[in-house]
Order: sequence, then C-alpha cells, then structure tokens
Amino acid sequence: MTDQAPIILGVTGASGAVYAVRLLEVLLATGRDVHLAVSPSGAAVVKQELGFTLDLNHLTAADLSPDRTPLLAGRAAIAGAAPTPGELHCHSYHDFMAPIASGSFLTGGMAVCPCSGTTLSAIAAGSAGNLIQRAAEVQLKERRQLVLVPREAPISLTHIDNMRRAAEAGAVILPAAPGWYHGVQNLCDLVDFVVARICDQLGVHNALMKRWGED
Repeated sequence: MTDQAPIILGVTGASGAVYAVRLLEVLLATGRDVHLAVSPSGAAVVKQELGFTLDLNHLTAADLSPDRTPLLAGRAAIAGAAPTPGELHCHSYHDFMAPIASGSFLTGGMAVCPCSGTTLSAIAAGSAGNLIQRAAEVQLKERRQLVLVPREAPISLTHIDNMRRAAEAGAVILPAAPGWYHGVQNLCDLVDFVVARICDQLGVHNALMKRWGED
C-alpha cells in the first residue's frame, strides 16, 4: 500500500458537517482519491447546518463544495496542493457491493467525520448495518487506520464505553474539539485545526494550521 492509496470518508448524522466538507476538499486537493458515503442522517445534518440538499443516489464533488458553504468563505489556500486533484468516488450508503466493503480493496485509511453515536456503537460492536459501518469494520480487521470524529457533548457512559471499545480494536478517537493555541482569527481556523489533525492521522501532508513550536 502506497502513501497515495485512496481514503474513505463516511459522513454520518452528528453535528459538524462543515468538517466533512473541508476534509473532502483538502483530501482531493492534495491528490488523494476519495471514496465517499453519506448516510441519510448525515445528509439531514448537512441540510440543517449548511443549508443544501444532497441527492444520495447521485452525489458529486460539486454537491459538497466548500463554495456552497458560507462558514468556509474565509478558508485559507491549501499549501502543497497537488497539480492534479484526486478523484471522488461516491457510493450509496446501503451498497454492500461497493469496493470499500471488502478488505481486498487497498486503502490508505478511513475517517468517519462526523461520527454519530449510533455509528460509533455499530463499529464498536462489530455490527454493520450500512456501507459506512461495514467499511469501518474492514479497516479494523485489516489493521488500517480508522479515525472516528465524534461530537457528542456531554458524553454519556455508553458513548465513553463505545469509544474505549473502538479504540481497543484499533480506531483513533478524534473528537471535533479544536485547539485555540495556533493563532485563531476566524471560524475557518478552528475547522482547519480539526481537519489537520484528521489528515495527520491518515498520513496526508498538510499545512492547515500553525503547529506548536512553529514561529
């Protein structure tokens, strides 16, 4: 598996759709192919938080373009963008025949961003009910990187236990909780902090934030 293997992105029904939109933009801009699946609850959150409707049977890169998202109007340019952007492959959330449902399909990892409590529970229990949950199970069984981005607050004991179980199985639990030490000037800086940390875990080089110790 090379460092340019495709990345899987699952978008589920937790708050924080803006993180998914920015993450998708960064992954494609850095030349990574992305296999995307959005759950119906994920689409409902996109509608609620970002104001546009997704046709889950006919998704395109333009549907999740940051240019449609006023919250990202002041986002910074992506340093080190590839000459040729990556390709987006969209899959129906219930299509278990998609390539990402199999461990024989090589990937560079997966992010579930945002990750709902229901999705977290299914992954922790190894009980996939849709393609996103199945693809996450595959990452764990193949010992590939799986990054789960929950945004529940406060966190119930059940969620804490599910996070522990997922972490013990090999997942990285990366809550959408941005830091404030990198010279925050606007909302986009907070979004980019979380996206940068996700990219770090997936091995995707980025310069989205000022790192600790940098001048």
